[in-house]
Amino acid sequence: MALPQKLRNSIVAASVAGAVSIAGVLITDQEGVKYKPYLDPIGIPTVCAGVTGPDVVMGKTYTKQECDSLLYKHMQPAIKAVDDSVKVRLNDYQKASLYSFTYNVGTGAFKSSTLLKKLNRNDIPGACDELRRWTYAGGKQWKGLITRREVERQLCYGKP
Repeated sequence: MALPQKLRNSIVAASVAGAVSIAGVLITDQEGVKYKPYLDPIGIPTVCAGVTGPDVVMGKTYTKQECDSLLYKHMQPAIKAVDDSVKVRLNDYQKASLYSFTYNVGTGAFKSSTLLKKLNRNDIPGACDELRRWTYAGGKQWKGLITRREVERQLCYGKP
C-alpha cells in the first residue's frame, strides 16, 4: 500500500524538523483532530488527536492551540519509551513510526512487545512486520487500525 500523496508530502516536509515532527503529522493524520470530546470505539473519552486521560473534559470545546499543546504533551511518554528502549540505530522515519505506534498502544505494551525484542536483535524487517499484529481494540479488529499500522509499517522500513 502506498502512502496517500498528501500524507507523504506532509511527512517529507516535516522531516526537516525530525522524528517528533514527522510523528506529529502521522498521529494527527491517523487520529484526526476533533475539538469536542467523544467516546472512542472502546468507550474511552478522547479529544484532539487521540488524547485520553485526565486532560479530557467532556463537554468542553478545545482550540487548535490547546490540541497542539496536548498532542505534544501526550507524545512525550511515547518518545521517551522508544528512545530509552530501542538499542539499535534508527532513522527519523523509523523513530516517527515507533513514536506513533507507542502513542497509540501505550508505553507498557510497547516495552513488552515482540516488536521491541526484534528491533533490539537488529531484525528491523521482522520488527516492522510485527506492527500488523496490532490491529485490535476491545477484542475486535478495526479497519482504521489496519490502515494506521500499514502506514507505520512503511515508515518503519525507513522511508516515506
